[in-house]
Amino acid sequence: MAENDQGKRRIRVLIAKPGLDGHDVGAKLVCRALMDAGMEVVYTGLRQSPAAIAKAALEEGVQVVGLSILSGAHLPLCRKVKDELDSAGVADNVILLVGGNVPERDHAELKSMGVSAVFPTSTPFSNIVDHIRAEVSR
Repeated sequence: MAENDQGKRRIRVLIAKPGLDGHDVGAKLVCRALMDAGMEVVYTGLRQSPAAIAKAALEEGVQVVGLSILSGAHLPLCRKVKDELDSAGVADNVILLVGGNVPERDHAELKSMGVSAVFPTSTPFSNIVDHIRAEVSR
């Protein structure tokens, strides 16, 4: 594991685009912001299956899995990713985040299925960075 300037283990984050959504500019901007904040980032690319996301999380040893979903299918996709993380045995060891077009009315349901935080489009990157740092330090 890479270390930061203080000799501490760097936070490892996986950013994934599940489902058929083909727009990834926002996900790439989040990746850049996290890297600028000193985190190691693995970007899986577009159109990833929940199983592929869970496999990557396991293989990469990440502490955070961030899903970027603009398609409106955030509830079923998050449920499937969470199930796959459970099956891979990593659900208890990773912080699951969701960003994108996620209406406020769905935030509570996402959190009830294990999502740590929801970041709608236009969320300041500093909010995402601060949340990840706070959750990982717990």
